[in-house]
Amino acid sequence: MYGKSIRMRRLFPNPARRLFSVPLDHAVSMGPIDGLEELAPLARELEDGGVDLLIVTKGAVRELAPVLDPEVRLGIHVSASTSLGPSANRKVLVASASEAVSLGADLLSVQVNFGIPEEPDMLTDLGVAADQCRQLGLPLLCMAYVKKEGGGSPDELRHAARAAADLGADIVKTSYPGSLDEFRRLCRTTPVPLLIGGGVRVEPEASFLRLVEESVQAGGAGICIGRNLFQRRPVAPLARRIAAILHGAS
Repeated sequence: MYGKSIRMRRLFPNPARRLFSVPLDHAVSMGPIDGLEELAPLARELEDGGVDLLIVTKGAVRELAPVLDPEVRLGIHVSASTSLGPSANRKVLVASASEAVSLGADLLSVQVNFGIPEEPDMLTDLGVAADQCRQLGLPLLCMAYVKKEGGGSPDELRHAARAAADLGADIVKTSYPGSLDEFRRLCRTTPVPLLIGGGVRVEPEASFLRLVEESVQAGGAGICIGRNLFQRRPVAPLARRIAAILHGAS
């Protein structure tokens, strides 16, 4: 248990500093989309902008390792599917916690898509990952999504986030519930640090930054946002504005 506590303190060193995390795992499910053509230059920009945690797939560590700043934490995402197949929302485990540790991980990341027929299989995978992480003292992040029209109601998002936490996730990422009041309620009912995701790109940029500000106002533990950041160029100046909001929170 000491190992997990130490690693969690590295991710959340004090209550006034929210976690600035960026997932860069999209190429497995979506291909080399805009912004992810080359990983290493993007990682350098994000590090210059003040990111705390980068989350990648296990094979992508080969590109990230040479440029990873010692102060930036590494997450390994081990749930996978592709849009080329007939069941893109059905995620399967493609690596273990021990493999992630061997790659230098500070955190393991899995995804559960709630509300689809394959949900039980993904809950089983969450349980497997939770047990592996417990044995190794590795924090577990669950990306908990509701795959229904509109991304799920606030009630459904609360259910998904709470289920992920109660099944062993140390940190939960989920979708924006639609309002600041619902955001606060979501944070209150999730008994582990809650990160908000960005999903598809939000326009204009000011609206995206308001979402980041609301994550602080609502009592969230930070953000885990990819496309809304890395698909806006240049990346580093926007990342610095985000870091100022998250790291200067009180």
